Amino acid sequence: MSIYDTLNNEQREAVFCTEGPLLMLAGAGSGKTRSLTHRIAYLIEEKGVAPWNILAITFTNKAAQEMRERVDALVGYGSEDIWISTFHATCSRILRRHIDLLGYDRNFTIYDASDQKSLMKEVLKEMKIDTKQFPERSVMSEISSAKNEYKSPLDYRNEYGSNFRNQRIADIYEHYQKRLKENNALDFDDLLVKMVDLFQTNPDVLEHYQDRFQYIMVDEYQDTNTVQFLLVSLLAKKYRNLCVVGDDDQSIYKFRGANIYNILNFEKVFPDAQVIRLEQNYRSTQNILNAANGVIANNKGRKEKKLWTENQKGELVHFKQYDTEYDEADGVVSRINFLAMRGVQYKDMAILYRTNAQSRIFEEKLKQKNIPYAIVRGISFYDRKEIKDLMSYLKVVDSGMDDLSVKRIINVPKRGIGQTTINRLQEFAILNQMSFLDAVFNADEIPEVTRALAKLHKFADMIEEFREYASEHEISELLEHILDVTQYRAELEAEGTDESISRLEDIEELFNDIAYYEEEEENPNLRDFLAEKDMYTLNAGIDNLEDENNKVLLMTLHNAKGLEFNNVFLGGMEEGVFPGFGAMMSGDESEIEEERRLCYVGITRAKERLFLSAAKRRMLRGQTQYNRRSRFIDEIPGQYLDTEQRVSEQRVVKNTERPAKYQYGAKAGKPYNLSDFKVKPVGELDYQVGDRVKHIKFGVGTVQEITKGGRDFEVAVEFDRVGRKKMFASFAKLKKVK
Repeated sequence: MSIYDTLNNEQREAVFCTEGPLLMLAGAGSGKTRSLTHRIAYLIEEKGVAPWNILAITFTNKAAQEMRERVDALVGYGSEDIWISTFHATCSRILRRHIDLLGYDRNFTIYDASDQKSLMKEVLKEMKIDTKQFPERSVMSEISSAKNEYKSPLDYRNEYGSNFRNQRIADIYEHYQKRLKENNALDFDDLLVKMVDLFQTNPDVLEHYQDRFQYIMVDEYQDTNTVQFLLVSLLAKKYRNLCVVGDDDQSIYKFRGANIYNILNFEKVFPDAQVIRLEQNYRSTQNILNAANGVIANNKGRKEKKLWTENQKGELVHFKQYDTEYDEADGVVSRINFLAMRGVQYKDMAILYRTNAQSRIFEEKLKQKNIPYAIVRGISFYDRKEIKDLMSYLKVVDSGMDDLSVKRIINVPKRGIGQTTINRLQEFAILNQMSFLDAVFNADEIPEVTRALAKLHKFADMIEEFREYASEHEISELLEHILDVTQYRAELEAEGTDESISRLEDIEELFNDIAYYEEEEENPNLRDFLAEKDMYTLNAGIDNLEDENNKVLLMTLHNAKGLEFNNVFLGGMEEGVFPGFGAMMSGDESEIEEERRLCYVGITRAKERLFLSAAKRRMLRGQTQYNRRSRFIDEIPGQYLDTEQRVSEQRVVKNTERPAKYQYGAKAGKPYNLSDFKVKPVGELDYQVGDRVKHIKFGVGTVQEITKGGRDFEVAVEFDRVGRKKMFASFAKLKKVK
């Protein structure tokens, strides 16, 4: 029997389609890697293609390694000549041979994120740039986005015209690139940009690699950005034997620069392209697939496909709406415990969520029941930098005996107290048998710290003021005061990066934790709160059951892509959580469609059982909020959903159900109800084409077009920061800038 007889009809069709452009639309769990590797084997064994004429590009080293192993097993001798690598590794390998044509030395250095940050610090210092107005991370993120779109400093400058902030970033971008070249260095984004530069300016080099790679395959094509699209297009232009594999329904990395239109518009770029849909799923039960199909069908920006399987029908998708997020976590963990008692391995269960901050409550409940768990590609809540920083502030306010906590915060946020000063303080503390904080309070007696004396006095006075404040205020108010005085939150907000937004979400979750503690305890106080959290930290090492790797896995939905589990628990299925409030209020339907794709990814991780859950009320941003169940639950056809509260029977939680105990001090948030998400059409606009307007998420921009629709105005705005967006006026709530 031939190895190709093991493939289904569509997989065989994709394997045998070797000439010309091919779009392989591979649904979740449809065996795309199997199809790709068999296609490589077919090219070599049946079509006589030389192994060195084949290039297979993936996104991660892990995926490249997996593909390499499978190809080696299928092809055997000669498979080592096939290029199977990531985009960045491919570019690095070629640039090592030819980058001198761009004015670099071939032994260039590749800067990682840490190196980039160090260089950016130097650049901003040299240019005398105020890092409060232009935070390092924010500027680096903006420059990275420009490179993903293949925009040079000049392109970036021309795009933003007279906008001061962006013109200043263009100056920084230009200086940063100049310094990179002086150091004979490239950052990760440059590997792609310089590769395209090389091919566009050296047609002979391009032709050499076009002849070398006559058959090109690109995996996860839905995740490619603009510069990657340009690179692949250039390489494939001569022979046009380009096979791209991907699933537009799993395009969830827009925030990293992924351009979904690369896959959606593939047939426009290659009009003669063949399109083969892999819709047979080998992972999940049919009921899980029916739920996934029902949700994703609501996206307009997609290519039609419908997953099916020969697997059993399986259990219905379970959905339960709990009273609070604590009840939700308790219910999820109880179900995990129940399944474990029935013989299900912990490692066959995963808890997925939209944001990192949601992990905290699940972690606490798992610890309470002594269930071992692991955070995938993440850090346990109380081990995250921002949480450790703020908990250290609280510990120092409560007691100055913890030297590590004082050292952690003495220069966080930065206040000009360097390591040399810290070392001198430590030496003085040891010599005089006192705490490190006492040494700070007695800094006048240390001649070696004279230059930093004013800064140390300011820090000591701040801690004293925090202690006075703590004696008369609740813990939540104290934390708010600390964030205010230190400008810790403000610095993260100024960064405006995905990482800083995630950290801000974690800080909000810390407020939620404190708010619950203050409401539940008869006599809430800082010392007891810190002691309680220390116990959770100690219990983090509770993974002492038989199998070291037998743990429940916790992860965000983004981290879950590419993985699969027998039992999946997907929490926080509420409007304002998933989809997130920012996406809902953006007025940009593409934001909701990205969230829906993320939900689709979460659903299709499940093989046997899928448990969806929501909370009627949840603490968000330190306030109790009432959110109705997620629209994604409503989009699952009812016959595939097992729920104690049918979606059709109760779509909105009544405001009257909120007990007073869940209010956060005097700041209890106004609960959401259905009217919060129904926006009345705008009768007339107070702005016109050419006016400057402000959007709550996208910032300031210029109105380019206004089109009157049946019930609303469609407005196109060129925003200074994020470029052109189209939106309905009733949702956008644009304010004219005077």
